[in-house]
Amino acid sequence: MRRRKFIALIGGAAAWPFTAQGQQGERVRLIGVLLPAAVNDPEFLAWLEAFRQALQELGWVESRNVRIDIHWSGAKADDIRKHAAELAALAPDVILAHGASTVGPLLQATHTVPIVFPIASDPVGAGFVDSLARPGGNVTGFMNFEYGIGGKWLELLKEIAPNVTRAAIIRDTTNPAGIAVFGIIQTMASSLGMQVIPINAHDAGETERSIAALARAPNGGLIVTPSGPASVNRDLIIALAARYKLPAVYFEQYFAAAGGLMSYGPDFLDGTAVLLAMSIASSRARSQPTCRYRLQPSIS
Repeated sequence: MRRRKFIALIGGAAAWPFTAQGQQGERVRLIGVLLPAAVNDPEFLAWLEAFRQALQELGWVESRNVRIDIHWSGAKADDIRKHAAELAALAPDVILAHGASTVGPLLQATHTVPIVFPIASDPVGAGFVDSLARPGGNVTGFMNFEYGIGGKWLELLKEIAPNVTRAAIIRDTTNPAGIAVFGIIQTMASSLGMQVIPINAHDAGETERSIAALARAPNGGLIVTPSGPASVNRDLIIALAARYKLPAVYFEQYFAAAGGLMSYGPDFLDGTAVLLAMSIASSRARSQPTCRYRLQPSIS
């Protein structure tokens, strides 16, 4: 379903208290945003612009009836916790939290402010929600993929580079989803005659050393799985793959747009912007179901 059709569908919904109250002009609403990215990261700026546009089409315009307070925390855990506490202290009407690395600290900071996440690999396994159908608590959002997609990334790598026999998997070891998706890839590897090697996404230096070590022997490849650190360090990872001539498959389109070989994953920019505007407009995170959205392949 495309953006305008989707907006038209939800625009007339009567059960959205946030929208109804905003139209009555009762007060300016506050949306807090926590992004585990460097200040003014261009990919996140593009997504925020799409989010703002979707909100505006629902009747919410900055400086008129809504205010958006954006916190750029970077990928370091201590900084994320600091910004999470600051946002919770503001008691906004709702908080937009990007990914597992931000949702966890926000849940430690507040159990009352509604929290909506645009992506999370396994919100149930991470303990953010009780179930996909009935999240419970004050958190809801969107699954960006199921673990089985890890096997698809490995298959794609083998298809585009049949000679690859070893694949380095960049993952976030602090996120249960990072461990689980590596397990899926590892299980698939034997059937494809491949060896997989985990790389810690949290340490840029370790990532660089590990990729360099992989490249010392022939027939190597690279898979980058979803994580905040991988997104923050994407320019480094793409540059290393190019330097060592490693075929690589990435989880998000902006890697391919920045020069990476291939991506396979959700249409993050267009899809989540509209869906999040819908969820934010409800201001009732605890009552809305967790959703999945479509995949978008991209080859540079």
